[in-house]
Amino acid sequence: MKIQSLTHTGLGRAEDGTMVPRTLPLEEVEVTDDGVRIVSPSADRVSPPCRHYKSCGGCAMQHASDAFVAAWKASTVERALSAQGIEATIAGTITSPIKSRRRAKLAGRRTKKGTLVGFHARASDTLVEVPDCQLLAPELIATLPALNALTALAASRKAEVAMTVSLSVDGPDIHIQTEKELTTDLRVDLAQWANEYGIARLVWVDEPVVTIHPPRQDFGGSLVVPPPGAFLQATKHGEKALQDAVSAIVGDADKVVDLFAGSGTFTLPLARKASVHAVEGVREMMDALDRGWRSTGGLHRVSVETRDLFRRPLLPDELNEFDAIVIDPPRAGAEAQVAEIAESKVATVAMVSCNPVTFARDARTLIDAGFALGPVTVVDQFRWSHHTEVVAAFTRK
Repeated sequence: MKIQSLTHTGLGRAEDGTMVPRTLPLEEVEVTDDGVRIVSPSADRVSPPCRHYKSCGGCAMQHASDAFVAAWKASTVERALSAQGIEATIAGTITSPIKSRRRAKLAGRRTKKGTLVGFHARASDTLVEVPDCQLLAPELIATLPALNALTALAASRKAEVAMTVSLSVDGPDIHIQTEKELTTDLRVDLAQWANEYGIARLVWVDEPVVTIHPPRQDFGGSLVVPPPGAFLQATKHGEKALQDAVSAIVGDADKVVDLFAGSGTFTLPLARKASVHAVEGVREMMDALDRGWRSTGGLHRVSVETRDLFRRPLLPDELNEFDAIVIDPPRAGAEAQVAEIAESKVATVAMVSCNPVTFARDARTLIDAGFALGPVTVVDQFRWSHHTEVVAAFTRK
């Protein structure tokens, strides 16, 4: 069969509608009980750089050249915009380097021989160890012995544990989800484990049980300790690309409002040249941002507001106090808030999005209200996956 195109998740779509993973457009393939055989490979097919690719489900596109993946991700953004009747210039795709992911969610399991930590195989509960993963930063790979030791302490005999590991200025910040009961003896063992492996913080389900060093993140020179589970951009490279783009869009604005501000990814760098009002629905994130601002010298004023922007978006008269708006909503987008921005008098909006479909929907609202959409930059922090982010300027005509 011949592959006609790729879906937005990277599956090859054959002429008869069959979905075939890890194939490329125009390839001739045979699907057998043993898997997929590439009869006629695409010129864009390459040898996967990671030895785990065949068995691991963490990546979907290592069989394609970097140029192909960058163009494909840009095309998914173009299609999302086109579905809303929007023509836009794609300024290019900025792709994070290999071995640059600073955050990952791994699974751990106890076995008869000890423990197993890694990623799941595609569409499977099989765990695959990934000591030579080409996505994760070397410092994150270096935590694998600690994660195996933690699995031995924290996993029950029947269920897996899920461990989210984030690199910080002060060492690994680990958040574990497990069914095992947290006993007094286990608390002692976990403290010893954290000291042995140089762990900054361990959060057990929703309780910080060990904090050797508060795990600080560097947002444009300001050090912030995000609360457990707080959002963090996947790579420092991608974060810097987004920060630079947002700063360029905001320009010389004196007063900026940062909506869905998180723990200060954009707020604090922007505060070096403007006063910023940060709004976020999670109070702990606002508290962390405020502490980060107060502990950093040389910044303009930063004010914080805890507010559910889905249920209580800022209204036009509130927005009109500012010269520019920065908005970085979750995957669902910001339909209610964007409707209020459309009714405001603010002339400059920097929008960041991790979902091209909801970005296009919200862009349509702003365009209909008289905004012009500038060039759209694709930022690929999720190398070899189907995920992508975008950043763009909206300016009133």
